[in-house]
Amino acid sequence: MRKTKEVLRLRFELGLGQRQIARSCGVGLGTVHDYLERAAAAGIGWPLPEGVSEEELEAKLFGNQPVQARAVRLRPQPDWKTIHEQLQQHRHLTLQLVWEEYRQTNPEGYRYSWFCQRYQHWRRHLDVVLRQEHKAGEKMFVDWAGATIPVYDATTGQAWPASLFVSVLGASSYTYAEATRDQQLEPWIQAHIHALEFFGGVPILAVPDNTKTAVSRACRYDPDLNPTYQEFAVHHGMGVVPARPYKPRDR
Repeated sequence: MRKTKEVLRLRFELGLGQRQIARSCGVGLGTVHDYLERAAAAGIGWPLPEGVSEEELEAKLFGNQPVQARAVRLRPQPDWKTIHEQLQQHRHLTLQLVWEEYRQTNPEGYRYSWFCQRYQHWRRHLDVVLRQEHKAGEKMFVDWAGATIPVYDATTGQAWPASLFVSVLGASSYTYAEATRDQQLEPWIQAHIHALEFFGGVPILAVPDNTKTAVSRACRYDPDLNPTYQEFAVHHGMGVVPARPYKPRDR
């Protein structure tokens, strides 16, 4: 089933970018772009009228069109390496100017938004490290921290191995930590609730690692969130954008 309602919620309620929405919903970037264009063409705003189901929303956006992959037209591919070198050499040159020159030569080429997205996708393969800038209240990074730690029973003195849940706010590095019995879904959700109570508010995004309690299928571009975890995020009005596998700099 399409995730149209969640795409619209993340876009208009939380103001997420299309790439973040694609990662959170586990769909392609082109799919998110298509949903948003269809919503704009159909005059659908946010919030949706009370009681509108996913099926009714799909009928307004797609009519009786079956769910199927759209044929992707082959478009002229820009020379990203040359474009990147030009942008590095000429400080007054912008991606907008490069795109305009590209469209003059290739009228059927990419639109500006897709041109920028594909350039950014190409540039991520370069071995470049950029310092992340975090806005206050935007991201809450969550994960299980390292190995278990021993917790001793006050009465019997017996030790049991506890998992350590850690939550950190991106801008301030304000940290909440909690020892849990295990790394199952229930303590994961409870620890999130305690963290939000400790911080006294809800961030725009939660950024988990690809732990099984958060992500049921890890993928570099389209991870699948645990359904209960996604429902928890919807209930609290925040989005979930997992870090990419094997990319510690995302965290």
